Amino acid sequence: MFRKHLAAALVLIASGSASAAINQLDLADYRLVATYDLPSVQASEASAVTWNWDTDTLFVLGDEGDYVVEVNKQGQQISSMNLFGFDDTEGLSYIGNGQFVLVEERLQDVYRFSYTAGGAIGRNTLPSVSVGPTVGNVGLEGLSYDPLSGRFILVKEKTPQAVYDASLDFTTGSASVTELVPPANPFVRLFGTLDLSDVQTLTTVASLRGTADQDNLLIYSQETPRLMEVTRSGEVLSQFDFSAIADDAEGVTIDGNGVIYIVGETPRLYVLAPMAPVPEPEGWALLLAGLGLIGVTARRRLS
Repeated sequence: MFRKHLAAALVLIASGSASAAINQLDLADYRLVATYDLPSVQASEASAVTWNWDTDTLFVLGDEGDYVVEVNKQGQQISSMNLFGFDDTEGLSYIGNGQFVLVEERLQDVYRFSYTAGGAIGRNTLPSVSVGPTVGNVGLEGLSYDPLSGRFILVKEKTPQAVYDASLDFTTGSASVTELVPPANPFVRLFGTLDLSDVQTLTTVASLRGTADQDNLLIYSQETPRLMEVTRSGEVLSQFDFSAIADDAEGVTIDGNGVIYIVGETPRLYVLAPMAPVPEPEGWALLLAGLGLIGVTARRRLS
């Protein structure tokens, strides 16, 4: 019986680890817990990553537009799909039912596709939506699907930096775009950052729905480099300094437990997880009860 008490206590104490869903997010609580190499060919120059909640795996996109690769949470390849006709793929987001969207930075076009392991897709065969005119290497860097609204959040890299809320209709090819955080001028730094390289909605984390963090965003800056939690009006709530870890990271996603995954061009996968909180009083009581029973049992065996 004492073993059951002890096991239960240990479960309570570990309940705040990466294996348990979060009910709030504060990047000050996060730590780098793992770093993994990604497949060097398929994930070359990794620029985006998204979590597939149906398979609980990650999908990585390189900015050369050659592959979408499925990996586990340790960065090991599970499958891949060839891309043809793409030039500057920078953003990737899962939208459910095996479907994804990706964005071409300079064209500022978004494409929808179904993932088929071992398959291939060409840009000209896919339904697409234009979000803006063709620009230089300062266009759309990242996007994230909001499953509650069915809309998308997108970030533009610079000149100007911008955060967009968009309704994308892939049937008609039309878009309705609103600037969530409008720039004051073309050279403004919205969050004191040199660029914006990716965005992730928090509505994909089921345990955050209905909380104060539900509608907030994770935004990453490669050139600064920094991960931030921001409101949709542009207020920075918390941040994580990535400068001592990598200077080529640019894609971010979060899984259902609140674990954050960042990819860099190396290519490499970085894993951030919240630290386990101090146990509640009932957790300590249960642990002490279990340890007490161990002591009683040990004394009985010695007598």
